[in-house]
Amino acid sequence: MMNFKLTDEQELLVVEIQKLMGRENWESYFKECDDNSQYPERWVKELADIGIDSLLLPEERGGSNQGVVTVMAAWEELGRLGGPTYVLYQLCNFNTVLREGTPEQIEKIMALHGTGKQMWNSAITEPGAGSDVGSLQTTYTRKNGKVYLNGHKTFITSSANAPYLVVMAKDSENPSIFTEWFVDMSNPAIKKERLKKLGLKMDGVCEIYFDNVELEEKDMFGTEGNGFLRGKDEFNFERFLTAVCDYGNALCAFEDAAKYANQRVQFGEKIGRFQLIQEKFALMAMKLANMRNMLYETAWKCDNGQSILPEGAMCKYYCANAGFEVVDQAMQVLGGIGIAGNHRVSRFWRDLRVDRVAAGTDEMMILTAGRQVLKKYR
Repeated sequence: MMNFKLTDEQELLVVEIQKLMGRENWESYFKECDDNSQYPERWVKELADIGIDSLLLPEERGGSNQGVVTVMAAWEELGRLGGPTYVLYQLCNFNTVLREGTPEQIEKIMALHGTGKQMWNSAITEPGAGSDVGSLQTTYTRKNGKVYLNGHKTFITSSANAPYLVVMAKDSENPSIFTEWFVDMSNPAIKKERLKKLGLKMDGVCEIYFDNVELEEKDMFGTEGNGFLRGKDEFNFERFLTAVCDYGNALCAFEDAAKYANQRVQFGEKIGRFQLIQEKFALMAMKLANMRNMLYETAWKCDNGQSILPEGAMCKYYCANAGFEVVDQAMQVLGGIGIAGNHRVSRFWRDLRVDRVAAGTDEMMILTAGRQVLKKYR
């Protein structure tokens, strides 16, 4: 039986988050980071100090092994209080490295545990291979006991600052084999060009060029030929996390707009007393309730060993769109303050619009979910 009531331990974590977020005016820091496309390392370090980066880590690795429902509760509260939770994806990806990485690769990533620094991300997308991952052209070639990586990746999240990327490439001798490689981004044969984004600006995105990047067999991530399957298996969890981020920031925008509607006076009345404004809040509240229920149910399934296919895709599609609609209506209520001022709702608006493309487009989410739903009735 599903029970979404938080445990005492989870409630204490939420209280710790509230204390941290109330300690200073984080919004001014977030605005500075957003304006300058700068990763909010100081904030992430503070989160690490209260154990946010250890929630899914096993105890033998210094973690608390809390589970995905706890992550959901933490991200919900951080988002509600205005935090850019989209930069925290790496805090849930330690287990990927523990499962797939070599001892040396694990040591490199775990050395960054607790620092707040960016660590790694996957590099899959290419100019000619976005949703169609199978069309990627980056190759690896074995020659004289070495491995040489050549190709061009685009829209690679975190690549501006992360010291390592896990790069998917195909065997130049056998193009049906897709393998991932753990690449040190300080390699001089790698060229980066930073891109400007509409939103999600605190997590730098680059074009990446690999020109005969010399690797060794020990740099393989996981097993040869398993790159595509490894990535496919984790897409769902990435989509779920994106949905959680969208929900949290939509909740923040909703609360900001509700407080404003109860204070702003026009025509001698607080605007929250006008029926058109009340309709907006009724519809926003319904969307938020649906998002929350969907996300907690999916988190519960994760913690109970159940597959979240197609739930990951459904969460991503629904929350990216419903969350954007909530933020857009909150901006409408805020009026000029939301558009011309420095209100955080404009940041949320830009971020959530990007999320309808990032981590899988709306169209791919519908296709994925639709196929999986129909499979149940074959």
